[in-house]
Amino acid sequence: MPVINGDRLLRDLETLRTFGKCGNGVVRQSLSEVDMESRRWLVERMADAGLDARIDGIGTVFGRSRNPGKALLVGSHTDTQPTGGWLDGTLGVMYGLETVRAFAESRETRDLAVDVASWIDEEGTFFGLLGSKMFCGLVGEAELDGASDAGGRTLRAALRDAGLEGSFVERCVPDRYRAYMEAHIEQGPWLEEEKRRIGVVTGIVGIRSLSIRFEGQQNHAGTTPMARRRDAGAALVTFASRVHEVFASHAGPRSVWTIGTIRLEPGAASIIPGRAWLTLQFRDADEALMDRLGDLVEDLVRECNACGPVTVSIEPAKDRTAAALMDAGLQRYLEAAAERHAPGAWMAMPSAAVHDAQNLAQVLPSAMLFVPSKDGISHAFEEDTSREDIVLGCQVFADAVASILLEGT
Repeated sequence: MPVINGDRLLRDLETLRTFGKCGNGVVRQSLSEVDMESRRWLVERMADAGLDARIDGIGTVFGRSRNPGKALLVGSHTDTQPTGGWLDGTLGVMYGLETVRAFAESRETRDLAVDVASWIDEEGTFFGLLGSKMFCGLVGEAELDGASDAGGRTLRAALRDAGLEGSFVERCVPDRYRAYMEAHIEQGPWLEEEKRRIGVVTGIVGIRSLSIRFEGQQNHAGTTPMARRRDAGAALVTFASRVHEVFASHAGPRSVWTIGTIRLEPGAASIIPGRAWLTLQFRDADEALMDRLGDLVEDLVRECNACGPVTVSIEPAKDRTAAALMDAGLQRYLEAAAERHAPGAWMAMPSAAVHDAQNLAQVLPSAMLFVPSKDGISHAFEEDTSREDIVLGCQVFADAVASILLEGT
């Protein structure tokens, strides 16, 4: 089996970290100047490894193997949150690159085909999971036309400024590939708490997001008697409390839900809010349970409208991410490799965060590997993973990829 070069892997991870480095973390949002610099660097590293590499018309870096036969596609992302960590996504891309280099150095694997992708905008600066959705044919031109960042800059303008407008966009050709594999930091506490070093992902959560609107009557906070108020803010607070109560009674063991934004109008201390909004997001790997939680929200809306005096309505979110199961056969290869290199120190587990793999799972057999996140922290400058776990995870990953390709030849 191929032997990865841990020092080489860590050097490249540290180099990529310098593009947008901010303290311990990284600020490298999609299609920014520093992001494009990092993508051009990555193209060079892929070319050095013998891949035909380019940045496609949507911003994804794609390295194609020159070896014959069915390829295995490896990918993740190198863009970050507005204030992100240095390993989120980046780890999986560099595992792919190191796997290609280790394969080339082994007589047993040097003729195997592995393609590597760094998907654009997984983090949603313009459009969440954009690169993998484009590759899989899951997003249309109209959706691209309507995409913009928080400052109002359109995706089309960003692509034009990056010199990508009109360039060829990579699309999945299923006949080329045997499977898709992705590695990632866990971004949660479970591996560390269970004292395990490798996670084999069984499925990836779906996400539902709803905007709940409350319509009351704006009025004077001092002169309006309590019994005559139609206070949209008070209705919002009551509704939020009921969501937590009801979800806690019906959710699964890994269900999570978040009220991430609240807005009151006009938002002044001496005015009763006439309108209010909150966003509710919930996640689980069980689509049927997600449907049930959505039904419970609708029940709560009907309950609030029946009681009054504020009118409540649901505004469905424009984007919805479906849960995805990982391929059982691919999981067995990861489990076998984990047992060889970390006997008894791995576990099967669901992913509580979304990943590009759930898009690829719609067109190719797909699987994921996790390594621990220190203190369960991610999407923050404090994000980190021990160097020993980074190297171990790459060796397990490369072994699994080799086994999949060798047993299929």
